[in-house]
Amino acid sequence: MSDALNVLGGPLLACSYDPLTGWMRTGCCESDPDDLGRHHVCVKVTAEFLKFSALRGNDLSTPRPEYRFAGLKPGDRWCLCALRWREAWEAGAAPPVVLAATHMAALEVIPFDALRRHAHEG
Repeated sequence: MSDALNVLGGPLLACSYDPLTGWMRTGCCESDPDDLGRHHVCVKVTAEFLKFSALRGNDLSTPRPEYRFAGLKPGDRWCLCALRWREAWEAGAAPPVVLAATHMAALEVIPFDALRRHAHEG
């Protein structure tokens, strides 16, 4: 059991097991020192965000079987790089955030108030 904390100060909850997410593919938005992207933000993917991400060079909707990646669709939950979420937020395309499943380390690059204003309930 991980002792990682979420941005609310409680235990880090799982983001998604289907699709399986997280830098370490544990379902949680935790990482290790090799995770240069800092996959700490649990989001509920939107069509607008998928389009934004593809335009920035990271196509998350196209399946990549060689990586056992089926591609994301709107409504999926996914551990997103903190800097990519911030970039999307600054561009007005940020997807909703699952606060209880977003790692505390996300606060190193994203203001808590921005995450709270984009909180996904449910």
